[in-house]
Amino acid sequence: MRSEKQGVRCRVSGVGALVSALGVVVFALLMAAPGLGFDRALPGYDFQFPRDHFSHPAFQVEWWYYTGNLRTSDGRPFGFELTFFRLGVTEASNQKPKGSAWDLDDVYLAHFALSDIAAKDFHKTERLNRAGPGLAGADLDQARIWNGNWEVRWLEPRSPLGKQKLRAVSEEFSVDLDLTPLKPPVIHGQDGISTKAEGPGRASHYVSFTRLAAAGAITLRDTQYSVDGLAWMDHEFSTDSMGSTQAGWDWMSIQLDNGEELMLYRMRRKDGSADPVSSGTFVDRQGKATHLQWNEIRMEPSEPWVSPETGGRYPLRWAIAVPRLALELESRAQFANQEVVSGRELSPTYWEGAVVYKGRKGEEEVGGSGYLEMTGYDKPIEIGARGER
Repeated sequence: MRSEKQGVRCRVSGVGALVSALGVVVFALLMAAPGLGFDRALPGYDFQFPRDHFSHPAFQVEWWYYTGNLRTSDGRPFGFELTFFRLGVTEASNQKPKGSAWDLDDVYLAHFALSDIAAKDFHKTERLNRAGPGLAGADLDQARIWNGNWEVRWLEPRSPLGKQKLRAVSEEFSVDLDLTPLKPPVIHGQDGISTKAEGPGRASHYVSFTRLAAAGAITLRDTQYSVDGLAWMDHEFSTDSMGSTQAGWDWMSIQLDNGEELMLYRMRRKDGSADPVSSGTFVDRQGKATHLQWNEIRMEPSEPWVSPETGGRYPLRWAIAVPRLALELESRAQFANQEVVSGRELSPTYWEGAVVYKGRKGEEEVGGSGYLEMTGYDKPIEIGARGER
């Protein structure tokens, strides 16, 4: 094993040994020395698609994040989350020769959750892998992102606006969806970066599909439901983006019934105040994106819910205002307990759930749906792994 400042390369046999080793060694190293030897998200990044839909191993942290609100033909509502994480262990792994398929250059974590809204029932599971001989990855040539048999596959791999196929299976629940982008990808922030804290590189490269038509099937406890609705996809890559004064963040995807979308995030300091680097994006009906500075946004939390499992105190209602857009909304969680609690001590715990919106834009009544993510309410976030919101 080399020193922490040089990076670490481990060879471990077997999945069980891998999980044990990761829990004790890899995540501890990422927490102790994030970012060493990796590129940082700096202004001027030139996005190119479809290349940038896939892996960026020169950066330490990357994820592909899918959420959606779906309904059966008789109106039964469901929400889902499927997120693929890549955590770099050795610096600039894409620039080093491979010694073995079992070398541990990257760690692949995935979370899968289903919100049965009518029953107020939340189902979640996770998995952890190395790349190995095809166990997990994100590859342009294969046009897919996967962790075991959870995957998103591009059906038109050379198109930047291609259809995607999403599949994830667990013992209790599964999803199988066709996703069709209704708008082109949106690049958040300014000059190619979405700033998360003060200082060079405290940012991410961040792109979204803000409106995906979703259709397919959900299976829950051996019952299959045909569903359709809307999904949202986020893809971020960065290195050590959070600031030392920050505890976590609050992030919202908003899909309005009038065909518009917003992404809003509030980086939250340890004293509870919002970091002024927080921001958002408004996407009009035609897909044109407009950057929103924090002084143009209001996000006011209320109605706290205390998790019986972690003690985290999560606000379930939010008053949202963007005066520049003459927009006022109230966000309400579909039900309280949508907390993703990892079975691994060093993996992130966060609230990730389906929400609905209601309000006005000018003289027009508007409503919609989306997802809310809240982190750092059980304890401050100390690892860059989900610090890109």
